[in-house]
Amino acid sequence: MTVVSSKEFVTNQRKYFDLALNEQICIKRGNNLFRLIHSPIDEKEEDDDAELLALAKSRVNGEFTSADDFIKYLRR
Repeated sequence: MTVVSSKEFVTNQRKYFDLALNEQICIKRGNNLFRLIHSPIDEKEEDDDAELLALAKSRVNGEFTSADDFIKYLRR
């Protein structure tokens, strides 16, 4: 498992996304720890993407967030 600061992650995102293919990556920001998880996509999952996107958009309690919003949060 590799633990990196949010600043290090933002600076070297490609490196840590590549590492996440083979090991656990944790991003530390303050007292919070976020895990970067690799999840392969198959054809069936691609079909479900539209349904999941609609579900995520319908959530108003912030349970889901976009990658861009997550990165903005890390940069704060």
